[in-house]
Amino acid sequence: MRASGVLGQLIRFGIAGLISTLIYSAVYLPLSAHVFAPNHAVYAVPFAFAVAVTAGFFLHSAWSFKGHGTRDTSGRQHLKFIAVQGFGLLLNAGFTWVLTGLLHQPNWVPLIPVVLITPIATFALNRQWVFG
Repeated sequence: MRASGVLGQLIRFGIAGLISTLIYSAVYLPLSAHVFAPNHAVYAVPFAFAVAVTAGFFLHSAWSFKGHGTRDTSGRQHLKFIAVQGFGLLLNAGFTWVLTGLLHQPNWVPLIPVVLITPIATFALNRQWVFG
């Protein structure tokens, strides 16, 4: 992993992901606690995701995957990134809907799979398909 550069990318992706997660949480938690009803916390996900993904794109393209693959100025790479993030949005919304809506868990509980599962899925897709 070290010789191929994957380890460095994974570490940088983790740091950038932590920053994105903090941004996501800073938007999601107040919205889900004060704006939307407890069983409708999923409505906060698109707002939080939009803010976090904007920061994430710049962090990942300029830092996490710097020097890996090519950069496409035609817009295709941006569309791929948006598609991967759309998949991440669906994962986060699914976790939130099931945990807060169906299982009536507190609004912070979905942050557990959001932090542990979504980043792994989006790292793999970003590395291979978007920035590969």
